[in-house]
Amino acid sequence: MSISVFDLFKIGVGPSSSHTVGPMRAAYDFVESLRAQDLLERVARVEVQLYGSLSATGIGHGTDRAVIMGLMGERPDRIDPKIISPCIEELLESQSLLLDGRLAIPFLWPRDMQLLEENLPHHPNAMRLIAHGHSDELYRNTYYSVGGGFVVDEAQAQQGDLDTDTTPLPYDFNSAAELMALCRMHDLRISELMLENEKAWRDEAEIRGELWAIWQAMQECVDNGLAAEGILPGGLNVKRRANALHRRLEAMEDSSSLIASTFSAMDWVNVFALAVNEENAAGGRMVTAPTNGAAGIIPAVLHYYMKFQPGASERDVVDFLLAAGAVGILCKKNASISGAEVGCQGEVGSACAMAAAGLAEVMGGSVGQVENAAEIGLEHNLGLTCDPVGGLVQVPCIERNAIASVKAINAAQMALRGDGEHFISLDKVIRTMRDTGRDMQDKYKETSRGGLAVNAIEC
Repeated sequence: MSISVFDLFKIGVGPSSSHTVGPMRAAYDFVESLRAQDLLERVARVEVQLYGSLSATGIGHGTDRAVIMGLMGERPDRIDPKIISPCIEELLESQSLLLDGRLAIPFLWPRDMQLLEENLPHHPNAMRLIAHGHSDELYRNTYYSVGGGFVVDEAQAQQGDLDTDTTPLPYDFNSAAELMALCRMHDLRISELMLENEKAWRDEAEIRGELWAIWQAMQECVDNGLAAEGILPGGLNVKRRANALHRRLEAMEDSSSLIASTFSAMDWVNVFALAVNEENAAGGRMVTAPTNGAAGIIPAVLHYYMKFQPGASERDVVDFLLAAGAVGILCKKNASISGAEVGCQGEVGSACAMAAAGLAEVMGGSVGQVENAAEIGLEHNLGLTCDPVGGLVQVPCIERNAIASVKAINAAQMALRGDGEHFISLDKVIRTMRDTGRDMQDKYKETSRGGLAVNAIEC
């Protein structure tokens, strides 16, 4: 299984990579399959069936709307988020779906958008799309949104491997121990090794250019989040806070107090994370890093570095994201980055570890210190449940990103103060995350049937 850093960092829309980005991609792929089989013009009706976690929290995460947009020929990396609500309103009023953006077919929401409680075998995030002709079924496929916007169909899932890219890499690794051994054997930093692996798909100029574009998208998301005010959609009446906090920070006078200056730096980290996750909750454009629910952590820590580190440069951005990507690959390969599979430890925990590794890398950490930073970041998110109130990526998700961003910085700082030697390895922590996720009850894994999701409700 070969995973690129660009599989982990993808430009998309909120509020969820597994429940919004993935389903939109799946529906778009479904339309592409119909086109490839010359079936598009014969379609008279499309039936959408959402299963498991996609059904349980799909409304709050916008899964139903995302599927519709995908069927209309929209892709998450290209769609203008502002068109989604008007398109859905038009469909509900006209009861007509523009398949592929041009073929009008009837779509009766209560009949054709089905939320089913059962789970399908391969993954909790499952959906089935069925295209009907006037008198027969034309085509069906089942898709699994396995986290971070990754999607596989039924045939791929039945192969037993939820990622089918087998591109040979010069420095392939399946564990942190293997990664460190390769780095030491070939005298490479983690970011340098990752760059060599990425060249299996793209040349160096393209890699650097696309990573810089990812950073620009992260910056734009922060800027949009800082500029926006008001109440987030969804019915919880959660107020945006990033704008007001940003204005207060800009108005603050410099203080000679060590505590005040430390608080100020952490306030900036908080505001960056809040801005991203408020934009995500509002369905805006952002970058999965490695998921939408945890999308604020890596941008917040990278913004922190770029703001406060003298001489920070474009090269640092690339190195940060490459090193972070190495840890994300390990989490995905050996556990999961899906909240529906292992709880929020797989989303916020993985992102915290990735951000800690990226920061340690650009601060000059050794291979062992970078691995240690990732280990600390993930270890102290073990057992974290995914229990979004109302099925919305708002409470506790927005604040959780801010807390984890500060935790990532602390993890990097602790690792850099050491020599890279430590008691528990990153591999063992990732394995523990996997085992903890397996033992965790389903109600704590993005179903909104346990934890805060039920205790926050006032009867």
